[in-house]
Amino acid sequence: MVVISGHGASANLDDAMSSTDSAEEDFRKTSAAVPRVGLEKAMLAGATLQEFPEVVPLNVGGMYFTTCLSTLRRYDDTMLAAMFSGRHHVPQDVDGRFFIDRDGAYFGDVLNFLRAGELPQRDRVRAVYREAQFYSIGPLLESLEEIQPLTGEKVRQAFLDLMPYYKENLERIVAIAKLRAMQRKARFAKLKICVYKEEMPITPYERPLFNSLRFERSESEAKIFEHHCEVDVSFGPWEAVADVYDLLHCIVTDLAKRGITADHQCIGICDKHLINHYYCKRPIYEFKITWW
Repeated sequence: MVVISGHGASANLDDAMSSTDSAEEDFRKTSAAVPRVGLEKAMLAGATLQEFPEVVPLNVGGMYFTTCLSTLRRYDDTMLAAMFSGRHHVPQDVDGRFFIDRDGAYFGDVLNFLRAGELPQRDRVRAVYREAQFYSIGPLLESLEEIQPLTGEKVRQAFLDLMPYYKENLERIVAIAKLRAMQRKARFAKLKICVYKEEMPITPYERPLFNSLRFERSESEAKIFEHHCEVDVSFGPWEAVADVYDLLHCIVTDLAKRGITADHQCIGICDKHLINHYYCKRPIYEFKITWW
């Protein structure tokens, strides 16, 4: 333990505290005088930036590429431009190639666009689009969205956006088919699915007055035709030019994207009696989901 006593010691302590206060005050003044942005620039200037050669050897997931540094920096707001700006450290493999931990199967297509604006062949468009998303290459994304098959996908999605509970119904199909196949220890499962475009019965036999209900009807009149077909899943109604077969194609396509094989056939219509000589007449399809 140190004991400070006496007038001289007290004076020295006061001088030390005064000196510390003065230093802190000087530091505050200096900090206030230097803007924050300027301070950050000064810190960056003091940091060691990674340097890259004009011709850059690359190792993308084990595949080798060689390109110009200017090509990688073609667009300022991309991940590649940021990686090779010098502000970030890019690791190198044992041979000195700059390493990008990404599947390189489609990186050549990305480079071809950066070099000369070339777009990939149609069968590679979707995969290259995913790479463009990863590297945040906006011009490439915009160009790919204007060609097939992505243009067609945008049109298809516009139709599906009109379909109530489309995604939920797809999940229901998968869940029911999986449960039935497991319960029966079977390779496949069958479901009954109703797909109808309009709420009105398709073929009214009598009372043509009800034809006007296709466009305008009161709440009480609408309830006359309300019912649920005895099926596993029901799609509809919707208002678009696309018809029932277009929706069936969408269902099969989206199931196929998940690796699920689905075959379907029309097995009849719903014969539910609604009123007088009006019957439901919605088409019923049998879907066969094969699991292996």
